[in-house]
Amino acid sequence: MLANIFLHAVLDAWYERDVKPRMKGRTFLIRFADDFVIGCEREEDARRIMAVLPKRLARFGLTIHPTKTVLVSFRKPDSRKEADTGHGTFECLGLTHDWARSRRGYGVIKRQTSGKRLRRAQQALWPWCRSSRYTSLPEQYRQLCQKLRGHYQYDGIRGNYRRLDTLCKYAAKAWRYWRSRRSHQSAIPWEKFDRLHDRFPLPAPRIVHAI
Repeated sequence: MLANIFLHAVLDAWYERDVKPRMKGRTFLIRFADDFVIGCEREEDARRIMAVLPKRLARFGLTIHPTKTVLVSFRKPDSRKEADTGHGTFECLGLTHDWARSRRGYGVIKRQTSGKRLRRAQQALWPWCRSSRYTSLPEQYRQLCQKLRGHYQYDGIRGNYRRLDTLCKYAAKAWRYWRSRRSHQSAIPWEKFDRLHDRFPLPAPRIVHAI
């Protein structure tokens, strides 16, 4: 909330009032809290904004992130060219944005869970399954389903099914591993776990946002 209030004057209003009218091509600003993306049609406009942005924020005691703030050549792929300048990929709000081709051969923007966010979600599941292994099975199942559904609700966007499925399979692996280590006699082979999973199926990945 504080970021929205503060950056509205520092960034949003400044961009609309002073920056956008001076650009030679089309441009836009998308911001969520303190994360934002500025898109420019012309490279020279992007470099002008990149040069003045740190100075604007410095006036209010703010700085831009030295590694996350980058100038990206994000262009639609041209089938007539073997390569293009720039890596054409960037991360925002935990999602990696890249260009891909649709089934009909058109260039489309593909969004999927960033590798860092996926690893962080997996690393959070492993100790949780360990600390909850003595919880009753129905309660542990209920909480694990909540965690997966929460992840699907945010990252369940078109083109991201594989990353969602990776997390779901990892959750099943961590669940079986720590359920097998409650005692010396609680080992659960995969055949037994498959029967358990039939009774308590984890929620399958689902696409929630068609963007």
